Amino acid sequence: PAAASARADVDAAGAAAAALKKYPGVVSSVDRDGAVWHVDVIGKNGKHAELTVDTRSGKVFTENADDDSDDDGQNKALAAAKVTAQQAMKAAVAAHSGQVRSVEWDDDDDNGSRYWNVEVQSGDKTTNVHVDAASGKATVSTSDSDDDGGN
Repeated sequence: PAAASARADVDAAGAAAAALKKYPGVVSSVDRDGAVWHVDVIGKNGKHAELTVDTRSGKVFTENADDDSDDDGQNKALAAAKVTAQQAMKAAVAAHSGQVRSVEWDDDDDNGSRYWNVEVQSGDKTTNVHVDAASGKATVSTSDSDDDGGN
């Protein structure tokens, strides 16, 4: 079974897990860019790390790790969130089937709400799903980001 999984593409959840294995902490975002996933992690040491995860091998590379101390309390809010990036991905796919293309922590300055913005791709359509960071409730956004660029 290990050989079979090594041949399959690493999904967003797998990329997050691989990044956390190399750099323990809390995932703040995951985004696919061609043959790699970009994973941002706030480490247990408070440092921010930008990691890349190969979509084929799952190998993790550290792009940057710095002590970019807490930007306006966002890291503390992220660390205190009841719902992790991985749980948000599961909730988003349960609300709207497809494959996760990205997940990003959103600490809305306007009304103080905290949620995960998860992009789920189904066919050639990408749908934004907001997952509440406290309750885990997934809401499909009414503003989809279609990448067809045609019309």
